[in-house]
Amino acid sequence: MRETDPATFEVVKNALYCAAEEMKVVLAKTAYSPLLKVAGDYSCGIFDVRGEMVAQGPDLPIHLGSMPLAVKAVIRASATFAPGDVFIHNDPYFGGSHLPDVNVVTPAFHGTTLLGFACVRAHWPDIGSATPGSYGATTEIYGEGLRLPPVRLYTAGVLDRDVEDIIFTNVRTPDERRGDLRAQIAANLRGVTRLGELARKYGTDRLLAIMQEVMDYSERMMRSMLGRLPDGSAVFEDFCDGDGILEEGEKEDAIFWIRMRATKRGDTLTVDFAGTDREVPGPMNAPLAVTASGIYTAIKMVADPTDLVPPNSGCWRPIALLAPPGTVVNAVSPAPVVYANHEISHRVCDMLFGALVTLAPDRVMACSQGTSAILTLGGVDSRTGERYVSYETIKGGFGARPTKDGVNGLSSGISNTMNTPIEILESSFPVRIERYAIVTDSGGPGTYRGGAGVSRTWKILGGPSTASVCLERTKSAPFGLVGGGAGGAGRISVVGPDGVERDLTSKGSFTAPAGSEICLRAPGAGGFGPPAARDPEKLREDVVNGYVSLESAASEYGRRDRSALACPSCARPSP
Repeated sequence: MRETDPATFEVVKNALYCAAEEMKVVLAKTAYSPLLKVAGDYSCGIFDVRGEMVAQGPDLPIHLGSMPLAVKAVIRASATFAPGDVFIHNDPYFGGSHLPDVNVVTPAFHGTTLLGFACVRAHWPDIGSATPGSYGATTEIYGEGLRLPPVRLYTAGVLDRDVEDIIFTNVRTPDERRGDLRAQIAANLRGVTRLGELARKYGTDRLLAIMQEVMDYSERMMRSMLGRLPDGSAVFEDFCDGDGILEEGEKEDAIFWIRMRATKRGDTLTVDFAGTDREVPGPMNAPLAVTASGIYTAIKMVADPTDLVPPNSGCWRPIALLAPPGTVVNAVSPAPVVYANHEISHRVCDMLFGALVTLAPDRVMACSQGTSAILTLGGVDSRTGERYVSYETIKGGFGARPTKDGVNGLSSGISNTMNTPIEILESSFPVRIERYAIVTDSGGPGTYRGGAGVSRTWKILGGPSTASVCLERTKSAPFGLVGGGAGGAGRISVVGPDGVERDLTSKGSFTAPAGSEICLRAPGAGGFGPPAARDPEKLREDVVNGYVSLESAASEYGRRDRSALACPSCARPSP
Protein backbone atom coordinates (compact mmCIF):
# COMPACT_ATOMS: atom_id res chain seq x y z
CA MET A 1 0.00 0.00 0.00
CA ARG A 2 1.31 3.46 -0.90
CA GLU A 3 2.41 5.41 2.14
CA THR A 4 0.54 8.54 3.19
CA ASP A 5 2.14 11.90 2.46
CA PRO A 6 4.29 13.06 5.42
CA ALA A 7 2.12 16.05 6.37
CA THR A 8 -1.09 14.04 6.56
CA PHE A 9 0.68 11.23 8.39
CA GLU A 10 1.95 13.58 11.09
CA VAL A 11 -1.42 15.27 11.52
CA VAL A 12 -3.33 12.00 11.88
CA LYS A 13 -0.65 10.36 14.06
CA ASN A 14 -0.73 13.27 16.48
CA ALA A 15 -4.52 13.32 16.40
CA LEU A 16 -4.58 9.68 17.50
CA TYR A 17 -2.25 10.37 20.41
CA CYS A 18 -4.25 13.47 21.33
CA ALA A 19 -7.40 11.35 21.38
CA ALA A 20 -5.79 8.99 23.90
CA GLU A 21 -4.70 11.98 25.97
CA GLU A 22 -8.20 13.46 25.87
CA MET A 23 -9.52 10.16 27.19
CA LYS A 24 -7.22 10.59 30.18
CA VAL A 25 -8.56 14.09 30.85
CA VAL A 26 -12.18 12.91 30.69
CA LEU A 27 -11.47 10.09 33.12
CA ALA A 28 -9.66 12.34 35.59
CA LYS A 29 -12.50 14.88 35.57
CA THR A 30 -15.33 12.37 36.02
CA ALA A 31 -13.91 9.57 38.23
CA TYR A 32 -15.04 9.25 41.84
CA SER A 33 -12.15 7.63 43.71
CA PRO A 34 -9.05 9.65 44.70
CA LEU A 35 -6.94 6.86 43.21
CA LEU A 36 -8.25 7.71 39.74
CA LYS A 37 -9.18 11.37 39.82
CA VAL A 38 -6.05 12.48 41.71
CA ALA A 39 -3.36 9.77 41.64
CA GLY A 40 -4.13 8.72 38.05
CA ASP A 41 -3.77 4.94 38.29
CA TYR A 42 -5.05 4.16 34.77
CA SER A 43 -4.08 4.04 31.10
CA CYS A 44 -5.97 4.98 27.95
CA GLY A 45 -5.38 3.77 24.43
CA ILE A 46 -6.57 3.61 20.83
CA PHE A 47 -6.43 0.19 19.15
CA ASP A 48 -6.89 -1.13 15.62
CA VAL A 49 -9.41 -3.74 14.48
CA ARG A 50 -7.02 -6.57 15.44
CA GLY A 51 -6.47 -5.22 18.96
CA GLU A 52 -3.00 -3.80 18.36
CA MET A 53 -2.27 -0.59 20.28
CA VAL A 54 -1.94 2.37 17.91
CA ALA A 55 -1.61 5.11 20.54
CA GLN A 56 -1.30 5.23 24.33
CA GLY A 57 -1.83 8.33 26.42
CA PRO A 58 0.86 9.71 28.77
CA ASP A 59 -0.13 7.14 31.36
CA LEU A 60 1.47 4.12 33.05
CA PRO A 61 4.34 2.20 31.41
CA ILE A 62 3.26 -0.86 33.41
CA HIS A 63 0.42 -1.32 30.90
CA LEU A 64 2.57 -1.21 27.74
CA GLY A 65 2.78 -4.97 27.30
CA SER A 66 -0.63 -6.15 28.39
CA MET A 67 -3.22 -3.63 27.19
CA PRO A 68 -3.26 -4.96 23.60
CA LEU A 69 -4.04 -8.41 25.00
CA ALA A 70 -7.02 -6.95 26.83
CA VAL A 71 -8.55 -5.76 23.57
CA LYS A 72 -7.64 -8.96 21.75
CA ALA A 73 -9.42 -10.93 24.47
CA VAL A 74 -12.62 -9.03 23.69
CA ILE A 75 -12.18 -9.68 19.97
CA ARG A 76 -11.76 -13.41 20.57
CA ALA A 77 -14.76 -13.55 22.88
CA SER A 78 -17.23 -11.73 20.65
CA ALA A 79 -18.38 -12.68 17.15
CA THR A 80 -20.01 -9.32 16.42
CA PHE A 81 -19.72 -5.67 17.40
CA ALA A 82 -22.18 -2.82 17.07
CA PRO A 83 -22.13 0.91 17.83
CA GLY A 84 -22.90 1.45 21.51
CA ASP A 85 -21.40 -1.86 22.68
CA VAL A 86 -19.22 -1.76 25.79
CA PHE A 87 -17.21 -4.69 27.18
CA ILE A 88 -15.64 -5.20 30.58
CA HIS A 89 -13.12 -7.72 31.93
CA ASN A 90 -10.15 -8.13 34.27
CA ASP A 91 -8.89 -11.71 33.92
CA PRO A 92 -5.06 -11.73 34.21
CA TYR A 93 -4.92 -14.98 32.23
CA PHE A 94 -7.08 -13.63 29.43
CA GLY A 95 -5.58 -10.27 28.60
CA GLY A 96 -5.58 -8.55 31.99
CA SER A 97 -2.86 -7.77 34.52
CA HIS A 98 -4.35 -8.30 38.00
CA LEU A 99 -7.97 -8.31 39.12
CA PRO A 100 -8.14 -4.72 40.44
CA ASP A 101 -7.15 -3.46 36.95
CA VAL A 102 -10.52 -3.37 35.17
CA ASN A 103 -10.54 -3.03 31.38
CA VAL A 104 -13.41 -1.27 29.63
CA VAL A 105 -13.36 -1.70 25.83
CA THR A 106 -15.58 0.13 23.33
CA PRO A 107 -15.65 -0.48 19.56
CA ALA A 108 -15.48 2.56 17.27
CA PHE A 109 -17.46 2.78 14.02
CA HIS A 110 -17.91 5.00 10.99
CA GLY A 111 -21.25 3.99 9.58
CA THR A 112 -21.13 0.20 9.61
CA THR A 113 -17.33 -0.04 9.35
CA LEU A 114 -15.36 -1.01 12.44
CA LEU A 115 -12.47 1.42 12.92
CA GLY A 116 -10.93 -0.06 16.03
CA PHE A 117 -11.39 0.21 19.78
CA ALA A 118 -10.91 2.54 22.72
CA CYS A 119 -9.78 0.95 25.97
CA VAL A 120 -9.32 2.26 29.50
CA ARG A 121 -7.59 0.16 32.12
CA ALA A 122 -8.26 1.59 35.57
CA HIS A 123 -7.30 0.30 39.00
CA TRP A 124 -10.39 -0.14 41.17
CA PRO A 125 -9.54 0.31 44.88
CA ASP A 126 -11.64 -2.79 45.61
CA ILE A 127 -12.74 -5.75 43.50
CA GLY A 128 -13.95 -8.02 46.30
CA SER A 129 -11.96 -10.84 48.01
CA ALA A 130 -11.53 -11.43 51.73
CA THR A 131 -9.71 -8.14 52.41
CA PRO A 132 -10.62 -4.52 51.65
CA GLY A 133 -8.60 -3.33 48.69
CA SER A 134 -8.31 -6.90 47.34
CA TYR A 135 -4.65 -7.15 48.38
CA GLY A 136 -4.57 -10.17 50.63
CA ALA A 137 -1.88 -12.86 50.37
CA THR A 138 -3.88 -15.69 48.81
CA THR A 139 -2.62 -18.91 47.24
CA GLU A 140 -4.99 -19.08 44.26
CA ILE A 141 -6.41 -16.43 41.97
CA TYR A 142 -9.91 -17.47 43.03
CA GLY A 143 -9.35 -15.74 46.36
CA GLU A 144 -8.20 -12.43 44.87
CA GLY A 145 -11.64 -11.03 44.03
CA LEU A 146 -14.26 -10.92 41.30
CA ARG A 147 -12.83 -12.38 38.09
CA LEU A 148 -14.56 -11.22 34.92
CA PRO A 149 -14.01 -12.77 31.50
CA PRO A 150 -14.77 -10.42 28.60
CA VAL A 151 -18.52 -9.74 28.91
CA ARG A 152 -20.78 -7.30 27.11
CA LEU A 153 -21.91 -4.62 29.56
CA TYR A 154 -23.82 -2.55 26.97
CA THR A 155 -25.41 -3.93 23.81
CA ALA A 156 -26.04 -1.23 21.20
CA GLY A 157 -26.24 1.34 23.99
CA VAL A 158 -28.50 -0.70 26.30
CA LEU A 159 -27.11 -1.58 29.73
CA ASP A 160 -27.20 -5.22 30.83
CA ARG A 161 -28.33 -4.69 34.41
CA ASP A 162 -27.77 -8.34 35.31
CA VAL A 163 -24.05 -8.00 34.59
CA GLU A 164 -23.92 -4.69 36.44
CA ASP A 165 -25.66 -6.20 39.47
CA ILE A 166 -23.18 -9.09 39.60
CA ILE A 167 -20.25 -6.64 39.59
CA PHE A 168 -21.51 -4.21 42.20
CA THR A 169 -22.79 -6.91 44.54
CA ASN A 170 -19.23 -8.17 44.87
CA VAL A 171 -17.41 -4.94 45.79
CA ARG A 172 -17.35 -3.10 49.11
CA THR A 173 -17.99 0.43 47.86
CA PRO A 174 -20.46 0.00 44.98
CA ASP A 175 -21.40 3.66 44.58
CA GLU A 176 -17.79 4.75 44.15
CA ARG A 177 -17.10 1.82 41.81
CA ARG A 178 -20.16 2.68 39.75
CA GLY A 179 -18.90 6.23 39.39
CA ASP A 180 -15.45 5.06 38.30
CA LEU A 181 -16.97 2.68 35.76
CA ARG A 182 -19.09 5.47 34.28
CA ALA A 183 -15.93 7.57 34.01
CA GLN A 184 -14.19 4.80 32.08
CA ILE A 185 -17.15 4.53 29.70
CA ALA A 186 -17.16 8.30 29.20
CA ALA A 187 -13.42 8.31 28.46
CA ASN A 188 -13.91 5.60 25.84
CA LEU A 189 -16.74 7.58 24.29
CA ARG A 190 -14.32 10.46 23.75
CA GLY A 191 -11.89 8.09 22.05
CA VAL A 192 -14.42 6.52 19.68
CA THR A 193 -15.85 9.98 18.90
CA ARG A 194 -12.41 11.22 17.83
CA LEU A 195 -11.85 8.12 15.67
CA GLY A 196 -15.19 8.71 13.96
CA GLU A 197 -14.29 12.33 13.28
CA LEU A 198 -10.99 11.30 11.70
CA ALA A 199 -12.79 8.77 9.49
CA ARG A 200 -15.24 11.43 8.30
CA LYS A 201 -12.41 13.82 7.52
CA TYR A 202 -9.93 11.47 5.83
CA GLY A 203 -12.07 8.53 4.80
CA THR A 204 -12.33 5.12 6.45
CA ASP A 205 -9.80 3.30 4.28
CA ARG A 206 -7.24 6.05 4.58
CA LEU A 207 -7.57 6.22 8.37
CA LEU A 208 -7.22 2.47 8.75
CA ALA A 209 -4.11 2.54 6.55
CA ILE A 210 -2.55 5.37 8.56
CA MET A 211 -3.17 3.51 11.82
CA GLN A 212 -1.05 0.66 10.45
CA GLU A 213 1.58 3.10 9.22
CA VAL A 214 1.84 4.62 12.70
CA MET A 215 2.79 1.24 14.15
CA ASP A 216 5.17 0.52 11.26
CA TYR A 217 6.79 3.91 11.84
CA SER A 218 7.35 3.11 15.52
CA GLU A 219 8.85 -0.25 14.59
CA ARG A 220 11.30 1.37 12.16
CA MET A 221 12.24 4.00 14.72
CA MET A 222 12.78 1.44 17.48
CA ARG A 223 14.89 -0.77 15.21
CA SER A 224 16.99 2.24 14.29
CA MET A 225 17.47 3.13 17.97
CA LEU A 226 18.39 -0.45 18.89
CA GLY A 227 20.81 -0.61 15.98
CA ARG A 228 22.86 2.19 17.51
CA LEU A 229 23.53 0.17 20.68
CA PRO A 230 26.54 -2.18 20.85
CA ASP A 231 25.92 -5.85 20.18
CA GLY A 232 26.56 -8.30 22.98
CA SER A 233 25.09 -10.44 25.72
CA ALA A 234 24.81 -9.70 29.44
CA VAL A 235 23.31 -11.39 32.49
CA PHE A 236 21.80 -10.20 35.74
CA GLU A 237 20.11 -11.87 38.69
CA ASP A 238 18.28 -10.57 41.73
CA PHE A 239 16.09 -11.94 44.51
CA CYS A 240 12.65 -10.85 45.66
CA ASP A 241 11.83 -10.49 49.35
CA GLY A 242 9.07 -13.08 49.45
CA ASP A 243 5.49 -13.82 48.40
CA GLY A 244 3.50 -13.00 51.54
CA ILE A 245 2.91 -16.64 52.52
CA LEU A 246 4.62 -17.88 55.67
CA GLU A 247 5.15 -21.62 55.63
CA GLU A 248 4.87 -23.56 58.88
CA GLY A 249 7.76 -22.69 61.16
CA GLU A 250 8.87 -19.66 59.15
CA LYS A 251 9.21 -16.23 60.75
CA GLU A 252 9.61 -14.38 57.48
CA ASP A 253 9.02 -14.89 53.77
CA ALA A 254 11.45 -17.02 51.82
CA ILE A 255 13.23 -15.19 49.01
CA PHE A 256 13.08 -16.31 45.38
CA TRP A 257 15.29 -15.54 42.38
CA ILE A 258 14.84 -14.04 38.93
CA ARG A 259 17.59 -14.53 36.35
CA MET A 260 17.87 -12.95 32.92
CA ARG A 261 20.16 -12.85 29.92
CA ALA A 262 19.82 -9.92 27.50
CA THR A 263 21.22 -10.40 24.00
CA LYS A 264 21.45 -7.50 21.55
CA ARG A 265 22.01 -8.37 17.89
CA GLY A 266 21.62 -5.77 15.15
CA ASP A 267 18.20 -4.16 15.52
CA THR A 268 16.74 -6.81 17.87
CA LEU A 269 16.91 -7.60 21.57
CA THR A 270 16.13 -10.92 23.25
CA VAL A 271 15.58 -11.27 26.99
CA ASP A 272 15.73 -14.84 28.30
CA PHE A 273 14.60 -15.73 31.83
CA ALA A 274 15.99 -19.27 31.87
CA GLY A 275 16.96 -20.29 35.41
CA THR A 276 14.27 -18.18 37.10
CA ASP A 277 12.52 -19.80 40.07
CA ARG A 278 9.23 -21.62 39.70
CA GLU A 279 5.89 -20.10 40.76
CA VAL A 280 5.55 -19.27 44.44
CA PRO A 281 2.49 -19.96 46.63
CA GLY A 282 1.66 -16.27 47.18
CA PRO A 283 0.59 -13.60 44.67
CA MET A 284 4.06 -12.73 43.32
CA ASN A 285 3.54 -14.60 40.04
CA ALA A 286 3.40 -12.54 36.85
CA PRO A 287 1.71 -13.51 33.59
CA LEU A 288 4.18 -13.06 30.73
CA ALA A 289 2.43 -9.90 29.47
CA VAL A 290 3.03 -8.25 32.85
CA THR A 291 6.71 -9.18 32.70
CA ALA A 292 6.84 -7.81 29.16
CA SER A 293 5.63 -4.41 30.36
CA GLY A 294 8.62 -4.06 32.67
CA ILE A 295 11.02 -5.09 29.92
CA TYR A 296 9.44 -2.73 27.38
CA THR A 297 9.72 0.17 29.83
CA ALA A 298 13.45 -0.32 30.30
CA ILE A 299 14.07 -0.77 26.57
CA LYS A 300 12.14 2.40 25.73
CA MET A 301 14.27 4.37 28.21
CA VAL A 302 17.59 2.88 27.10
CA ALA A 303 17.07 2.87 23.33
CA ASP A 304 15.00 6.07 23.12
CA PRO A 305 16.10 8.41 25.93
CA THR A 306 14.76 11.52 24.17
CA ASP A 307 11.32 9.92 23.63
CA LEU A 308 11.19 10.13 19.84
CA VAL A 309 9.45 6.78 19.29
CA PRO A 310 5.65 6.89 19.71
CA PRO A 311 4.67 4.07 22.13
CA ASN A 312 2.47 1.46 20.48
CA SER A 313 2.47 -2.21 19.50
CA GLY A 314 4.92 -1.55 16.66
CA CYS A 315 7.65 -0.58 19.13
CA TRP A 316 7.87 -4.06 20.56
CA ARG A 317 8.13 -6.12 17.36
CA PRO A 318 11.96 -6.15 17.59
CA ILE A 319 11.81 -7.50 21.17
CA ALA A 320 11.65 -11.21 22.02
CA LEU A 321 10.89 -12.55 25.50
CA LEU A 322 11.71 -16.13 26.47
CA ALA A 323 10.45 -17.45 29.81
CA PRO A 324 9.63 -21.00 30.88
CA PRO A 325 5.91 -21.41 31.68
CA GLY A 326 5.19 -21.92 35.34
CA THR A 327 7.90 -19.55 36.57
CA VAL A 328 7.34 -16.35 38.52
CA VAL A 329 7.74 -14.34 35.30
CA ASN A 330 5.43 -16.52 33.19
CA ALA A 331 2.71 -17.74 35.53
CA VAL A 332 -0.13 -20.04 34.56
CA SER A 333 -3.62 -20.20 36.03
CA PRO A 334 -4.63 -20.49 38.85
CA ALA A 335 -1.47 -18.94 40.36
CA PRO A 336 -2.25 -15.75 42.36
CA VAL A 337 -0.92 -12.56 40.77
CA VAL A 338 -2.11 -9.40 42.52
CA TYR A 339 1.28 -8.25 43.89
CA ALA A 340 3.27 -9.33 40.85
CA ASN A 341 1.53 -6.90 38.47
CA HIS A 342 3.68 -4.05 39.75
CA GLU A 343 6.39 -5.76 41.82
CA ILE A 344 7.68 -8.11 39.12
CA SER A 345 7.35 -5.33 36.51
CA HIS A 346 9.47 -3.08 38.70
CA ARG A 347 11.98 -5.85 39.28
CA VAL A 348 12.61 -6.91 35.68
CA CYS A 349 12.76 -3.27 34.53
CA ASP A 350 15.53 -2.50 37.02
CA MET A 351 17.28 -5.79 36.30
CA LEU A 352 17.47 -5.03 32.58
CA PHE A 353 19.21 -1.73 33.40
CA GLY A 354 21.63 -3.73 35.53
CA ALA A 355 22.31 -6.13 32.67
CA LEU A 356 22.68 -3.50 29.95
CA VAL A 357 25.21 -1.46 31.94
CA THR A 358 27.91 -3.69 30.43
CA LEU A 359 26.73 -2.85 26.87
CA ALA A 360 25.57 0.76 27.18
CA PRO A 361 26.77 2.28 30.48
CA ASP A 362 25.88 5.79 29.32
CA ARG A 363 22.21 4.83 28.74
CA VAL A 364 21.15 3.07 31.94
CA MET A 365 20.16 4.15 35.44
CA ALA A 366 20.73 2.64 38.86
CA CYS A 367 17.92 0.74 40.54
CA SER A 368 14.97 2.90 41.54
CA GLN A 369 12.75 2.23 44.56
CA GLY A 370 11.81 -1.07 42.93
CA THR A 371 8.35 -1.35 44.48
CA SER A 372 4.97 0.33 44.30
CA ALA A 373 4.88 0.37 48.13
CA ILE A 374 1.14 -0.28 48.43
CA LEU A 375 -0.98 0.26 51.53
CA THR A 376 -4.72 -0.40 51.52
CA LEU A 377 -7.08 0.45 54.35
CA GLY A 378 -10.70 -0.55 54.76
CA GLY A 379 -13.50 -0.54 57.29
CA VAL A 380 -16.45 1.57 58.36
CA ASP A 381 -16.03 5.34 58.46
CA SER A 382 -17.31 6.49 61.85
CA ARG A 383 -18.08 9.92 60.37
CA THR A 384 -20.62 8.58 57.89
CA GLY A 385 -21.35 5.01 58.93
CA GLU A 386 -20.43 3.86 55.42
CA ARG A 387 -17.75 1.50 54.20
CA TYR A 388 -14.52 2.91 52.82
CA VAL A 389 -11.52 1.50 50.97
CA SER A 390 -8.30 3.48 50.55
CA TYR A 391 -5.52 2.42 48.18
CA GLU A 392 -2.22 4.30 48.12
CA THR A 393 1.10 3.84 46.39
CA ILE A 394 3.95 5.61 48.20
CA LYS A 395 6.73 7.32 46.29
CA GLY A 396 10.38 6.41 46.69
CA GLY A 397 13.65 7.22 44.99
CA PHE A 398 14.34 7.50 41.25
CA GLY A 399 17.66 5.91 40.26
CA ALA A 400 20.83 7.93 39.68
CA ARG A 401 21.91 8.30 36.06
CA PRO A 402 25.29 8.59 34.30
CA THR A 403 25.09 12.39 34.31
CA LYS A 404 22.43 13.27 36.90
CA ASP A 405 21.30 12.58 40.43
CA GLY A 406 18.19 10.56 41.02
CA VAL A 407 14.95 12.25 42.03
CA ASN A 408 13.50 12.24 45.55
CA GLY A 409 9.99 10.95 46.26
CA LEU A 410 8.87 10.14 42.74
CA SER A 411 6.94 7.31 41.09
CA SER A 412 9.66 5.63 39.11
CA GLY A 413 10.30 2.94 36.57
CA ILE A 414 7.09 1.30 35.44
CA SER A 415 4.87 3.61 37.49
CA ASN A 416 3.64 7.11 36.73
CA THR A 417 1.04 7.87 39.38
CA MET A 418 0.82 11.22 41.11
CA ASN A 419 0.99 12.09 44.78
CA THR A 420 -2.39 12.16 46.51
CA PRO A 421 -2.53 15.34 48.63
CA ILE A 422 -2.86 14.80 52.36
CA GLU A 423 -5.95 17.02 52.43
CA ILE A 424 -7.71 14.69 49.97
CA LEU A 425 -6.82 11.60 51.99
CA GLU A 426 -7.94 13.05 55.31
CA SER A 427 -11.24 14.32 53.92
CA SER A 428 -11.98 11.05 52.09
CA PHE A 429 -10.97 8.49 54.72
CA PRO A 430 -10.85 8.29 58.55
CA VAL A 431 -7.08 8.80 58.82
CA ARG A 432 -4.68 11.54 59.82
CA ILE A 433 -1.26 11.79 58.20
CA GLU A 434 1.18 12.33 61.04
CA ARG A 435 4.34 12.36 58.95
CA TYR A 436 5.27 12.64 55.29
CA ALA A 437 8.95 13.32 54.77
CA ILE A 438 12.10 12.61 52.80
CA VAL A 439 14.25 9.92 54.47
CA THR A 440 17.81 11.15 55.07
CA ASP A 441 20.58 8.87 53.73
CA SER A 442 18.12 6.69 51.79
CA GLY A 443 19.54 7.74 48.42
CA GLY A 444 22.45 5.52 47.44
CA PRO A 445 25.85 7.29 47.52
CA GLY A 446 27.64 7.85 44.25
CA THR A 447 29.18 10.37 41.91
CA TYR A 448 25.50 10.94 41.25
CA ARG A 449 23.29 10.32 44.27
CA GLY A 450 20.26 8.06 44.14
CA GLY A 451 16.88 9.65 44.84
CA ALA A 452 15.77 9.59 48.47
CA GLY A 453 12.81 7.56 49.66
CA VAL A 454 9.81 8.86 51.55
CA SER A 455 8.24 7.89 54.86
CA ARG A 456 4.55 8.27 55.63
CA THR A 457 2.66 7.63 58.86
CA TRP A 458 -1.13 7.13 59.00
CA LYS A 459 -3.06 7.42 62.27
CA ILE A 460 -6.24 5.33 62.24
CA LEU A 461 -9.24 7.32 63.48
CA GLY A 462 -12.74 6.36 64.63
CA GLY A 463 -12.63 2.57 64.45
CA PRO A 464 -10.37 -0.31 63.47
CA SER A 465 -9.14 -0.68 59.92
CA THR A 466 -8.15 -3.78 57.96
CA ALA A 467 -4.84 -2.99 56.31
CA SER A 468 -2.86 -4.75 53.61
CA VAL A 469 0.69 -3.98 52.57
CA CYS A 470 2.82 -4.92 49.57
CA LEU A 471 6.38 -3.64 49.84
CA GLU A 472 9.47 -4.98 48.07
CA ARG A 473 13.14 -4.04 48.48
CA THR A 474 13.07 -4.56 52.25
CA LYS A 475 15.79 -7.24 52.02
CA SER A 476 17.13 -6.64 48.52
CA ALA A 477 18.08 -2.96 48.75
CA PRO A 478 18.01 -1.04 45.42
CA PHE A 479 21.39 -1.57 43.79
CA GLY A 480 23.81 1.05 42.53
CA LEU A 481 25.81 0.87 39.30
CA VAL A 482 29.43 1.56 38.24
CA GLY A 483 30.59 1.82 41.84
CA GLY A 484 27.50 3.54 43.22
CA GLY A 485 26.07 2.39 46.56
CA ALA A 486 22.71 0.80 47.30
CA GLY A 487 19.69 2.85 48.30
CA GLY A 488 17.98 2.56 51.65
CA ALA A 489 15.72 -0.47 52.09
CA GLY A 490 11.97 -0.27 52.68
CA ARG A 491 10.29 -0.87 56.04
CA ILE A 492 6.75 -1.23 57.40
CA SER A 493 5.76 -1.10 61.09
CA VAL A 494 2.76 -0.38 63.28
CA VAL A 495 2.64 1.50 66.56
CA GLY A 496 -0.26 0.32 68.70
CA PRO A 497 -2.42 2.53 70.92
CA ASP A 498 -0.10 1.46 73.76
CA GLY A 499 2.84 3.12 72.00
CA VAL A 500 4.69 -0.13 71.28
CA GLU A 501 6.13 -0.39 67.75
CA ARG A 502 6.47 -3.71 65.95
CA ASP A 503 7.86 -4.48 62.52
CA LEU A 504 5.59 -6.17 59.99
CA THR A 505 6.32 -8.54 57.17
CA SER A 506 6.54 -6.80 53.82
CA LYS A 507 3.38 -8.38 52.40
CA GLY A 508 0.06 -9.40 53.91
CA SER A 509 -2.90 -8.13 55.92
CA PHE A 510 -3.37 -7.07 59.54
CA THR A 511 -5.86 -5.21 61.74
CA ALA A 512 -4.95 -1.69 62.82
CA PRO A 513 -7.01 -0.63 65.86
CA ALA A 514 -8.27 2.91 66.29
CA GLY A 515 -5.47 5.15 67.53
CA SER A 516 -2.71 3.03 66.04
CA GLU A 517 -0.18 4.36 63.55
CA ILE A 518 1.09 2.63 60.43
CA CYS A 519 4.58 3.70 59.36
CA LEU A 520 5.81 2.90 55.84
CA ARG A 521 9.23 3.82 54.51
CA ALA A 522 9.57 3.54 50.74
CA PRO A 523 13.05 2.58 49.52
CA GLY A 524 15.56 5.06 48.19
CA ALA A 525 17.39 4.48 44.90
CA GLY A 526 20.87 3.32 44.00
CA GLY A 527 23.74 5.69 43.22
CA PHE A 528 25.78 5.85 40.00
CA GLY A 529 29.57 6.06 39.94
CA PRO A 530 32.09 6.06 42.83
CA PRO A 531 31.00 8.27 45.76
CA ALA A 532 34.49 9.76 46.19
CA ALA A 533 34.09 11.50 42.81
CA ARG A 534 31.00 13.48 43.85
CA ASP A 535 31.18 17.25 43.32
CA PRO A 536 31.90 18.81 46.77
CA GLU A 537 29.36 21.58 46.16
CA LYS A 538 26.62 19.06 45.40
CA LEU A 539 27.50 17.05 48.50
CA ARG A 540 27.34 20.23 50.57
CA GLU A 541 23.87 20.92 49.17
CA ASP A 542 22.83 17.36 50.04
CA VAL A 543 23.88 17.87 53.65
CA VAL A 544 22.25 21.30 53.92
CA ASN A 545 19.00 20.00 52.44
CA GLY A 546 18.93 16.99 54.75
CA TYR A 547 19.29 14.37 52.01
CA VAL A 548 22.67 13.20 53.37
CA SER A 549 23.84 13.31 56.99
CA LEU A 550 27.26 14.55 58.04
CA GLU A 551 28.08 11.03 59.21
CA SER A 552 27.30 9.54 55.80
CA ALA A 553 29.14 12.33 54.04
CA ALA A 554 32.21 11.38 56.05
CA SER A 555 31.92 7.58 55.84
CA GLU A 556 30.23 6.89 52.50
CA TYR A 557 31.71 9.75 50.52
CA GLY A 558 35.08 9.87 52.30
CA ARG A 559 34.85 13.56 53.17
CA ARG A 560 36.44 13.60 56.60
CA ASP A 561 36.85 17.38 56.70
CA ARG A 562 33.46 18.52 57.90
CA SER A 563 34.35 22.16 57.34
CA ALA A 564 34.09 21.42 53.63
CA LEU A 565 30.40 20.76 54.23
CA ALA A 566 29.76 24.06 56.00
CA CYS A 567 26.40 25.72 55.55
CA PRO A 568 27.07 28.53 53.03
CA SER A 569 24.65 30.95 54.71
CA CYS A 570 26.08 30.61 58.20
CA ALA A 571 29.74 29.59 57.62
CA ARG A 572 29.50 26.71 60.08
CA PRO A 573 28.88 22.98 59.79
CA SER A 574 25.30 22.14 59.02
CA PRO A 575 23.36 20.50 61.87
